[in-house]
Amino acid sequence: MSTAFDFSAKLLDGSPSDLAQYRGKVLLVVNTASKCGFTPQYKGLQELHDKYKDRGLVVLGFPCDQFGHQEPGGADEIANFCERNYGVSFPMFEKIEVNGGNAHPLFSFLKKSAPGLLGSEGIKWNFTKFLVDREGAVKERYAPTTEPAAIAKDIEALL
Repeated sequence: MSTAFDFSAKLLDGSPSDLAQYRGKVLLVVNTASKCGFTPQYKGLQELHDKYKDRGLVVLGFPCDQFGHQEPGGADEIANFCERNYGVSFPMFEKIEVNGGNAHPLFSFLKKSAPGLLGSEGIKWNFTKFLVDREGAVKERYAPTTEPAAIAKDIEALL
């Protein structure tokens, strides 16, 4: 059986990142976008990261341009936007697809492990969040409308 730690992805700077390095940590994996109505959630995601990183939480951001062309920029633009506007210091990865035939394998795993409303696997919009436990199992899927602060109690239960 696969776990979230069995996958790899490229960071915004193009360097490879094996998610096995996070084994034993709790992950909050989010598909993000810079020009979305939910973009201010970067602030809440950074707050969760700051509050819980010393206890073992890692937030992972995956920019995606599949919803309303809301992540049109390249890696440098995304990195600068996140740092300048929200002080993002958690790992940000290269732009990926989360749905369809070119969906990143990590997101295919996440969606299959935690289907959405009515069992649908497809991600409906930016800022869908997946909470992964220390063993790499997906524990919960959150809608884009779920504010990061509302996930804190679930994170604390896994730490």
